[in-house]
Amino acid sequence: MATLERWKPSVTVAAVIERDGRFLLVEEHTADGLRLNNPAGHLEPSESPEQGCTREVLEETAHHFTPTALVGVYLSRFQRSTEDITYLRFAFCGNLGAFDAGRPLDTGIVRTLWMTPDEVRQSTARHRSPLVLRCMEDDLHGQRHPLGLVHIDPGVLQQPSSML
Repeated sequence: MATLERWKPSVTVAAVIERDGRFLLVEEHTADGLRLNNPAGHLEPSESPEQGCTREVLEETAHHFTPTALVGVYLSRFQRSTEDITYLRFAFCGNLGAFDAGRPLDTGIVRTLWMTPDEVRQSTARHRSPLVLRCMEDDLHGQRHPLGLVHIDPGVLQQPSSML
């Protein structure tokens, strides 16, 4: 009898950041060329989704960020000829803090952009995923959930024994 491989969605975090009617996006190199995305990335061992979001925003935009609410939790599937990946995304809104002008942007990030909602809607062909637009629309509709909605067991925040 063949054993089935356990399905494990990739957990990601994203920030939906609005200021003065514009949303902060990043332009990044991908296998499909230059794409637009929310500041986002994979959750790393020993961090909560909030912590991961704060880290990703700093790495990708050189801005400090403090999540204040959960906009939503999203499950999406990405298919390409050689890949079939399911993503579980935690998207947060919050307060954009100081800009660290001396900090280089993460590998692959070309630049940051401030775009109006209409500009984001008109650029869907360049989005890294449909979640870029969906998260912005949910934010615009005032979708907010308390940060405490996601319970983090203390064991999650400990370094895995393989990393010690």
